[in-house]
Amino acid sequence: MTRFIAARLLMIIPILFGVSFFVFMLAHIAPGDVTITLTGPYATEETREKIREAYGLNDSLPVQYGRWLGHILEGDFGKSIANRRTVSDLIFPKFANTLSLAVTSAALAYVIGLFAGIFAASRPYGYFDRITIASTLMFGSIPPFWFGLLLVLAFSLSLRWLPATGMTNLIGGGGPVDVILHLILPTIAAGAAPAAIIARTVRATMLEVLSQNYIKVARAKGIRRGIILRKHALRNALPPIATICGLQLGYLMGGVLFVEVIFAWPGIGYQLWQAIQARDIPTIQGASLIIGVSFVAVNLAVDVFNAFTDPKIRISEGVRSR
Repeated sequence: MTRFIAARLLMIIPILFGVSFFVFMLAHIAPGDVTITLTGPYATEETREKIREAYGLNDSLPVQYGRWLGHILEGDFGKSIANRRTVSDLIFPKFANTLSLAVTSAALAYVIGLFAGIFAASRPYGYFDRITIASTLMFGSIPPFWFGLLLVLAFSLSLRWLPATGMTNLIGGGGPVDVILHLILPTIAAGAAPAAIIARTVRATMLEVLSQNYIKVARAKGIRRGIILRKHALRNALPPIATICGLQLGYLMGGVLFVEVIFAWPGIGYQLWQAIQARDIPTIQGASLIIGVSFVAVNLAVDVFNAFTDPKIRISEGVRSR
C-alpha cells in the first residue's frame, strides 16, 4: 500500500507542473490590459510602462513563469494588483468558505444519489425507478446558475423563507444558525447536478452487479434482499461509486464559481470572478492553481481509497511496476 501511494505521489508531480503552466498561460493570454484597469483609460503610456516594469510584465513569458513558479514553491503567491494585498491573504480565507459549501453540497449529493440509485436498482423498471431516471435527467441537465436563480426567486423573493445572498446578515448576523440559513440555497443549487449524476451511476453499477451469478446464488439460498444489497452488491460496486463521488467533489471544489456569484457567497470562486473582472493576474493565477491542486488531491484520495477497498487494484499496480 505504501508503494502504491508513493507511486501515485510521483505521478502527481508532472501533473501539478502541467496545471501550473496551464494556469499561468491562461491568465496571460486572456484579452485585456491590467494597466488600463489600474490607471484608467486616460493614463499616459509612461505611467502604464512604470506599472509593467514594477510587476515584471515586460519580461518574456518563460521568465515570468519561472519567477512565478519559484515564488509558488516558496509559498509566495504574489501580491494582488487590484487590492494591493498578498494573494494568500485573499484566497485562503475564501477557500475555507468554498470548502464548506463544496462539502455540504457533496454530502447532500451523496445522500440523495446513493439512496435513490440503490433503491431504484433494487426495484428496476418500477415507478420509483422511472421517477428516478426522469428526475436525474432533468436535474443533471439544469445549469447550476439557472437553478440557483429559480431558488432565489421561489424561496427568497416570493416566500421570503431563506436569505438570497452573502454568508451572514449585515445587521445582527454572524452566528452558526445565520450561516446555515445562508448555506441552504447555495448547497441545493450546487448539489443538484452531482446528486443526479451519482444516482444514475449508482443505479447502473448496482444493476450490473445484481445481474452477476453470485447474486443469483445468494437469492436462491433465501438471503434477504437488504443483506444482498448491503453485503454483496454494494461492496462490489463500491470502487466505481467512490470514483464518481470523488470526481463530483472535485467538480464542486472548482465548479461552484457560478453558484458563488449568484448567491454572492464569499468563496474562492467569487474571488476569482472579481479578479477576472479587474484583470488581477496574480489573484487569477493563485485562485486557479488552488482549485486545480484541490481537484488533483481529491483524485489522489479516490485512488488510494479504491486501492484500499479493492485488492485487485493493488495487485495490478504491483505487477505493472515490475
